[in-house]
Amino acid sequence: MSTEEIRDNVEKALDEIRPFLQSDGGDISLLAIEDDKLVKVQLQGACVGCSVNQMTLKSGVEMTIKKYAPQIEKVINIEA
Repeated sequence: MSTEEIRDNVEKALDEIRPFLQSDGGDISLLAIEDDKLVKVQLQGACVGCSVNQMTLKSGVEMTIKKYAPQIEKVINIEA
């Protein structure tokens, strides 16, 4: 899978997650994909400083991204 395809798949995963975050007043944006393995995202709005955002990141975001792009090993949130 090319880097471009991985990016497209990660964006599809984020599009699937976004409505749930937006319903809670938050959002997420893709910052970078490094070595086709590490995804850097930024949680926004109500997701910033939310006590469950690390759980959301691991169980929701990372799991969904891996469903679309299995070669991704880790998803990290970059604080604004």
